[in-house]
Amino acid sequence: MKKKIILSALAALSIGLAGPALAHPKLVSSTPAAASTVSAPRQVTLTFNERLMPAMTGAEIVMTAMPGMKDHPPMKINGAKTSVTADGKTLEIAFGRPLAAGSYAVNWHAVSGDTHRVTGSVTFTVR
Repeated sequence: MKKKIILSALAALSIGLAGPALAHPKLVSSTPAAASTVSAPRQVTLTFNERLMPAMTGAEIVMTAMPGMKDHPPMKINGAKTSVTADGKTLEIAFGRPLAAGSYAVNWHAVSGDTHRVTGSVTFTVR
């Protein structure tokens, strides 16, 4: 009986300790906000619920539509610089010049302490 109680306690403890290790970074907010329309942003920020591993976290910006063009193939925006801010939870993507009018997708990947890669996308429009 005593052995059973000890084993049960150890199992409960291991479950409690495994919880945080199974956590993944979740996108909390973005600027521009998802599905918003903005004027010529010079940067995009993605804020997550936990600290990121900068070397394993990043994003690319893709123009998915351009005003006046019926069929616009996705076009990657080159020259963007990505960095994780001092709080460790915000990914900044900065551009050398403001984004032109069109629709964009921010395709991101993030890794936190559990080392599992999580991906997602945020879309917005520039007028």
